[in-house]
Amino acid sequence: QVRLVESGGGSVQAGRSLRLSCTAYGLSASTYCLAWYRQAPGKEGEGVATLDRDGRKTYTDSVKGRFSIPGDYDKNTLDLQMNNLKPEDTAEYYCAAEPGLSGAGCNFKGVRGFRYRGQGTQVTVSS
Repeated sequence: QVRLVESGGGSVQAGRSLRLSCTAYGLSASTYCLAWYRQAPGKEGEGVATLDRDGRKTYTDSVKGRFSIPGDYDKNTLDLQMNNLKPEDTAEYYCAAEPGLSGAGCNFKGVRGFRYRGQGTQVTVSS
C-alpha cells in the first residue's frame, strides 16, 4: 500500500521560509515523477514543482526563484524549500508521485492527475 506523508507546514509571516518534507512508503516501481501540488480555498489546485529520476526539476512560474527541491532524486523522500513566502502561497500542500514518468513528461502542469497523493500539510502566510 502506497502512502505519502507530508510534514513541515505551519504559519509564518511574509518573507519567511519553510521547508516541507515528504516520506513515501510502498512505492514499488523503479522510477517515479515526484511532485508538490497545492490547493488553496476557492482556487484551482496547481502543480508547484517536480523532480524526475535524472534530477530534472521544474517549477511553476509563481514560485521560481523562491522555491526549490533540494538534493537529488530519491523516490522515498522529497523536500520543498520555500523562501520569501507570500500570502498567495497560502494553501494545503501535497506530495504526489506518478510511476514511470520522466523527462519532459514529468512537469508541474501534469501533477493534478498523479496516481498517488498524500494527505497534505497546511501552509499559511500572513502579511
